[in-house]
Order: sequence, then structure tokens, then C-alpha cells
Amino acid sequence: MAYLKLDLQYFAGEKTEKATPKKRQDSRKKGQVAKSQDVGSSFIMLAVFFAMLMLGSYFLDLAMDLYKQSFTDFILIELTPSNLERVVLDALFLMAQFLAPIMIAAIVAAVVANYMQVGFLFSTETIKFKLEKLDPIKGAKRIFSVRAIVELLKSVLKISFIGVVTFAVLWLHIDDIMMLAQYSVGDSLVVVGNLTVQMGLFASVTLVALSVLDYLYQKYDFEKNIRMSKQDIKDEYKNTEGDPLIKSKIKQRQREMAMRRMMQEVPSADVVITNPTHYAIALKYDEKKLDAPFVVAKGVDFIAQKIKYIAKENDVMMVENRPLARAMYDQVEIGQAIPEEFFQAVAEILAIVYQTKNSTPASSKI
Repeated sequence: MAYLKLDLQYFAGEKTEKATPKKRQDSRKKGQVAKSQDVGSSFIMLAVFFAMLMLGSYFLDLAMDLYKQSFTDFILIELTPSNLERVVLDALFLMAQFLAPIMIAAIVAAVVANYMQVGFLFSTETIKFKLEKLDPIKGAKRIFSVRAIVELLKSVLKISFIGVVTFAVLWLHIDDIMMLAQYSVGDSLVVVGNLTVQMGLFASVTLVALSVLDYLYQKYDFEKNIRMSKQDIKDEYKNTEGDPLIKSKIKQRQREMAMRRMMQEVPSADVVITNPTHYAIALKYDEKKLDAPFVVAKGVDFIAQKIKYIAKENDVMMVENRPLARAMYDQVEIGQAIPEEFFQAVAEILAIVYQTKNSTPASSKI
């Protein structure tokens, strides 16, 4: 029996269940999401080289302007502090024109790649300083973990694929490369630029394909890491919905308070209609509140006996009417006026009550 108990505890603590929505939300707040860094880097690389492909003539004109100014204007200018400042500013302006489209493309690609993976997410948990990150034992475990081996294999795979793709592009244009020495400066720049863009685009597409596989692996690994045990789910339910024992005690206390309030209204009732042993319905007629008599208390068995006891102690008249007591108990809630179908029967009872107390009959007002 002890072994069976230990086995059950083991399975209860084993993380075999999918994460609950709350666990996913808590992990997201901490910055723990399924995300591949390769997706962002491959998208940035693809966007940069695509921008270079689309704006090739623009970049070529800027490069030629910088080349011409370097060998015409800048080389002949007299070197003074003011002239040096102008030269530096002109060169920086040309470089800014060259780099601005590339930077914009990279930023847009980074935002799109991150949004595609995790949506809008801002969390400072991942950048907080934690002493446990400096633990050499945990660091060694991370270095020699399965994840580290997977990352190593991914790096080798990326280098291999990119090497093959770039070599293939160079091999297909080997004739142009061998003729570079015979080309003019402008033609050489065009050939080198085309080769660079082609190698970059093919390598980027390869990285995008590999990054999709990496994202699927990261998603699988993330789902595995956030798995929960059956005990974790029970604990989360208790924290979210509240301990069932505490909830039952609260409901019990609420029922007791409602019962006390109901019993406090019995002395003010005009009549208590009984079954006579199982049901008791206390009625009151107050034309300032409602146009018809209403129920101030009702109950069965023990509660019915308590209602009758309080009514007796406070000289509230009790009238036996079995079908009426049973029907009103099923159809009328506490605080509600009686339905029209009970008007005649209740009016007759109230008339008897008022006559007994030497009061004005209420039958004419029902």
C-alpha cells in the first residue's frame, strides 16, 4: 500500500499535462514565450539584401559620388580645421544616406518577425539582474545540456547550408569574377554588388527556411517546459477559484445570515400558513410596499417548525391549508408578492385573521 501511495505521488508530481491559460499568461508576463532568434536575424538579413536589390542604382550612385569626391574635392583641398570639419560632415552625410534605407529595412523586419512570433509583448523580467545567473554549476549545466547540443548542431547546419549556397553562386559567376581585373571601376562595383546581393538573398532564404524549423523546435521545447503536473493544476484552481472548503464555509455563513434575517421577519408577519408538519409560509400585507401580500419567510421540516415556533412566541396566527402552503412554497420566493391565482384563498385567510384580531378585513384590497 505504501508503494502504491508513493507511485501515485510520483505521477501526481510528473509534469504531463498541458499548461493552462493562466500558466501561459503568467509565463508571457515574465517574457517566457516560444520564440526563435533565428527568425528575427534571417528576416533582417533578407530585408537588408532585398533593399539593396531594389535600391541598387541608388547605392551605386552614392558610392560613385563618395569615390569621386574622395579623389577630386577632398584630395585637393587644403587641410585646415574648418575644411576638415566640412569634409567629415560631407562624408558622414553620404554615409547616412547610404545606411538609412538599410537601417529602416532592418528595423521593420525585426518588428515584423517578433510580432509574427509573439505579438505585442513588453517585459522587463528577462533583463533583470539575478544572482542565480552567476551560479557556475548552473552555467556548466547549461553548457553541457541537450539544448546546448541542439544549438551547436543548428550553428553547424547554418554554416554548412550558407557555405554551399554562397559557393554555388560564386561558381555560377566564376567567369565574371576572373574578368574583374579587366573591368573598369564602375563595372567592377556593379559585378561585386550583384554577386553580394545574390549571395545574400540566397543565404537569407536558406536561413528563413531553417528558422521556421527552429521556431517549431522552440515551440515544442517551450510547451514541454511549461507543462504542469496534476497537482499544479489543482493548486492553480485553488488559488484562482478559492479553496473549496473555504468557499463552502462562506456559503454556509451566507445561508446562516439569510436564515437569521428571515426569522427576524416572522414576528412582523400577519399569518403563517402551514402544511401543518412539513411546510410553513409567513405572509404579510403592507400596501406601502406592495399591492398584494408577500412572503417574508418560508421553509420545510426543521425550518418550518422554527417558523411556527417563532410565530407562536410572537402571537402570529397560524392557519392550516396544505395545498396552498405547498403551492406557494414552490412558486413564490421570499420578498415576492403572491401570484394572482392565490388572491382569493389568501384574502379569505387574512379576513379570518383580521376578524380574529378585531381589525379591518383586507379582502377588499386584494
